[in-house]
Amino acid sequence: MTGAPEFQPYGLPHLTVILVTIVLPFALAALVRRTKSRRIERLIIGVLTTVLILNYLAYLIFIRAQGTVDWRQVLPMQMCDWGIVVVIIAMWTGRQRWFEVAYFWGIGGTLQAVLTPNLRYGFPDWRFISFFTSHCGIIVGVVFLMLTRHYRPYPMSLVRVWLWSEFYFLVTVVIDLFTGVNYGFLLHKPEAFSILSFLSDSWPLYLLQMHGVALLFFLVLYAPFAVFDITKRGLIGKQET
Repeated sequence: MTGAPEFQPYGLPHLTVILVTIVLPFALAALVRRTKSRRIERLIIGVLTTVLILNYLAYLIFIRAQGTVDWRQVLPMQMCDWGIVVVIIAMWTGRQRWFEVAYFWGIGGTLQAVLTPNLRYGFPDWRFISFFTSHCGIIVGVVFLMLTRHYRPYPMSLVRVWLWSEFYFLVTVVIDLFTGVNYGFLLHKPEAFSILSFLSDSWPLYLLQMHGVALLFFLVLYAPFAVFDITKRGLIGKQET
C-alpha cells in the first residue's frame, strides 16, 4: 500500500497502545469484582474472543485483497497465532494448564512483540491496528484471567510449557524450511531491533541462543511467584516457631 504511514517506535500511537494494554485488563477485572457477576465475566470473555477471531479473519481477508502474498506467507505459524488459540481455550475452559501456556507465551513472547514490534506501518494503517489488536488482546486475556480467577504458574508449569514450546519450535522450523518464510523468527533475526538482534548470525548457534533467551524469559516470568512462595514459607516458619 503506497503512502502508508511509517511506524514510529514509542511514538504517541505506540505509547497509547501500551497504556491501553496495561489499563484495560485491570479495568475489566474491576468491573467483574464490583458487580460479582459471572454473566459479565463471560460477556467480557466472549467479547475478547470475538475480537481476536474477527481480527485474525479480517487480516487474512485484507492480505488476500492486496494480492501481494501467497499462501505460504499467511499460515497460522506465528507464536501470536498459537497464543490466540491458547488464551481463548484458557478463558473458556478455565483449565490451569492452558493458562500456563497462555501466560508464558502471551507475556514472554507477545509482550516483546508489543514493546519492539517487527512492523513497518504506523497508525491508522490497518496493519498497525491488526497487529496490536492480536498481540495486545492476548496479553489482556492473560492478565484478566490472573486478576479474576487468581491463576498463577507453578514450578512444574515451567516444564510443561517448555515441552509445548519445543513442540512449536520443531513444527515451525519444518514449516519455515519448507516455505522459506521466517515464522517465529527461526530462520533469521527480525528486521526490527529486539533482544534477538544481539544473537549470533550463525543459524545453528542462533537457534541454540534462542532457546537460552526463551528459558531466561520463562525464569524471569516465574521469579515473582517463586519469591512470593519463598517469602510465604519463611513467614509461616517463623509463626510456627
